[in-house]
Amino acid sequence: MEHLITHVEPGSPALRHGLRQGDTLLAINGEEIIDQIDYEALSARRHLILHVRKADGRDWQLELVKPAGIPLGLDFGESMACTPRVCKNKCMFCFIDQMPPACRKTLYVKDDDWRMSLMMGNFITLTNVDDQEFDRILRRRASPLFISVHATDPAVRVKMMKNPDAAKLLPRLRQFKEHGIKFHCQIVLCPGINDGAVLEDTLQTLFTLHPAAQSAALVPVGLTKFREHLYPLRPYTKEEAEEVLAICKKWQDRFMDLCGSKFVFPSDEMLCIAGRDLPEEDYYEGFPQIENGVGLMRQFLTAFIAAHDAAPAGVQAQHRRILIPCGRSIAPYMRRWIAQYGPPGVDVTVQAITNHFFGDTVTVTGLLTGRDIVAQTKDTDVDEMLLCSVTLRAEGDLFLDDLSLDEFRRMLPFPVRMSANSGAALYQSLLGDIEKEST
Repeated sequence: MEHLITHVEPGSPALRHGLRQGDTLLAINGEEIIDQIDYEALSARRHLILHVRKADGRDWQLELVKPAGIPLGLDFGESMACTPRVCKNKCMFCFIDQMPPACRKTLYVKDDDWRMSLMMGNFITLTNVDDQEFDRILRRRASPLFISVHATDPAVRVKMMKNPDAAKLLPRLRQFKEHGIKFHCQIVLCPGINDGAVLEDTLQTLFTLHPAAQSAALVPVGLTKFREHLYPLRPYTKEEAEEVLAICKKWQDRFMDLCGSKFVFPSDEMLCIAGRDLPEEDYYEGFPQIENGVGLMRQFLTAFIAAHDAAPAGVQAQHRRILIPCGRSIAPYMRRWIAQYGPPGVDVTVQAITNHFFGDTVTVTGLLTGRDIVAQTKDTDVDEMLLCSVTLRAEGDLFLDDLSLDEFRRMLPFPVRMSANSGAALYQSLLGDIEKEST
């Protein structure tokens, strides 16, 4: 494949050796460059032989030596951009299959791409990776990867994913271990399907792959009201969540004895369903699965407490009545945190929002829609709303139901301020304009 050079970094090895914008990179050390992963892996080496076509059409072979790991200094713009590979499974728990109409178009894309797993931490199933691509993963030492396991029993995994290729997981994970490729595991738990004895077998099997297998997360299935013609699943009860946590604790203790790591961690949502208090920060061993909702609440609380402790003595917020809308799962925790550690001088109402858009079984803040928040808060007598940015897309302008932030603000009778999704940001937002107590 050919890749047009759109920029050469000033002072880089590439510039010093005569590469320029408009040249085309054809190969490195005789190897074809498929995408950014190939480029990064090959160009990180110390000794490079570059096959280049100059802007004037001349073929050029350039040999150079640079410190290993130092960037070559080339940028290719959109030349190496790849369309994400789509998922070929029909998982019984797939959230995208449960999406309502009229959401942002990007939310309907089912990606299952090992390259995005490597670069962005996306969880993948490996069912759409052919032998050639799998060999490339091994050759490039692509690590760490994030694997959606769900069950190590081939029959159970095939049942859950409705794809015969799902049975091939364990041999591939064993090859990862043989080649020194590390990976983190996700287990989406469905009541009566892959919990209980199946879960215990999965954890025991995964641990045989340690230390290549770095961690495992236990995540309860997320269900919306849009499940017509889909597998009949139900949410976890409090009692069932407690059973999952008991299994988790049993294996954590075993793994600690064997290797000094808990290895398996419950998601925050599983703790919420069981009504458990949050573990301390050191429980999470550095938060290896924070993006999977494992320890996110503890991290938020730790930062909130730190902001409280760092606030100067004698400083309090100007008196205001503040409304904070949030998901039903975190609401009782948020009320306790603000009551105990919130800045003095503010009157905070934490309102749990029922998710009518997706269904009341969806209880997380990040899946709230603008219209649900408006409908349930517009008549509240407050001075302002403090809205967490997690309810909006990354650009900060649209809710999941395609309502813009500007439209949202116009629909409410009080001002709306935004807070970043962190405990420190929330504390500072609550503090707002501060005043010194008279002495």
